[in-house]
Amino acid sequence: MLVEQIWTDNPLRNFHYLIACPQTLEALAIDPYDHQLVLQRAQALGWNIRQIVNTHEHFDHIDGNQALVAATGAVVLAHANARDKIAGMDTGLQAGSVIKVGSSVELEVLDTPGHTMSHVCLLSTAGTPALFSGDTLFNAGVGHCHAGGDPETLANTVFKQMAALADETLLYPGHDYIVNNLRFTLDREPGNRAAQALLAEVENQDPNQALITNLAQERQINTFFRTDSAEIIENLPQLPSNPSDKDVFLALRECRNSW
Repeated sequence: MLVEQIWTDNPLRNFHYLIACPQTLEALAIDPYDHQLVLQRAQALGWNIRQIVNTHEHFDHIDGNQALVAATGAVVLAHANARDKIAGMDTGLQAGSVIKVGSSVELEVLDTPGHTMSHVCLLSTAGTPALFSGDTLFNAGVGHCHAGGDPETLANTVFKQMAALADETLLYPGHDYIVNNLRFTLDREPGNRAAQALLAEVENQDPNQALITNLAQERQINTFFRTDSAEIIENLPQLPSNPSDKDVFLALRECRNSW
């Protein structure tokens, strides 16, 4: 599997992705908001975009669809329940659907509600596993829930699906928020040495060559995976006594909303 991460350099700090089959050079585009950047990169690589996947329905993930379809003839795939929210959608996806790219790439669809209620992530398990997480899971953070989502549902998605992934799973999120997310981690958990070290490493990184974390790193530096941390719990005074993991997660999500 060939993966190209495309930095958009816009105020929303989007990442787009191309996934290609090395044998056929057929490609799939993920969330091609800036369709021109995506098309230019595919042309430079000699890849033929045949499919588009929208992880969810927000405008900064779908607004490039129709222009890219017009340029390539690609078909559009997204969550089955997003059909009335994404114009021109061809195929509805559900948990367990498999997307084939060329002759050698298969991506499993995960139904991952929370950021919105019609959100999918894509998981590759061939070779080094990789998760294309849209706005469900970011480097050192998770998505917000105030544009059609639900924080309790997001907590369930993170605990039951994201936390179950193998440590070596590479993370390809929908936005570059790593610096602010690490700063939030350290605001809640100042003693987190892994987060301190990573922030120093990435604070001035070029997003065109962004660090790709894996789930083992995320378990160390992503506060939403660290709901049993005594320091985090101490820094969330609104928690009840003996809080559950979900209590901590929801308090962190609420705190991040206004941080």
